[in-house]
Amino acid sequence: MVDETRLTGRELDAMSILWRAGSGTVTEVRRQFADSLAYTTVLWVLQTLEEKGFVRHEKEGRAYRYYPVIEQQDAGGSALSRIMDKVFHGSASMLLAQLVSERQLPAEELQRMRDLLDERLGEEENP
Repeated sequence: MVDETRLTGRELDAMSILWRAGSGTVTEVRRQFADSLAYTTVLWVLQTLEEKGFVRHEKEGRAYRYYPVIEQQDAGGSALSRIMDKVFHGSASMLLAQLVSERQLPAEELQRMRDLLDERLGEEENP
């Protein structure tokens, strides 16, 4: 795992595509971007991710196939920590309140959150 997983918006978009698909060539990844990007832009993003140690590639015919090296939860945890620090001034409760109030979450999802909080509280009471 990379200690400090810092991804730009475009890098996170590319990683999301690779996590979903498992792998992809530059052309395959480019097709799945929400906005129309030049081939060389997507290639640059993937090469940057490889330099950072977040993806690797294997030769496949005349192209390279890129594979994610980091796990989705590693990147997600780091991104969420940055959002919590920068937007919510370190307040997890403000972040949770925003999440719960802005989305129509199904009852099962809310119950899962409650269960996780109860589990965490139990850990605090019984170290």
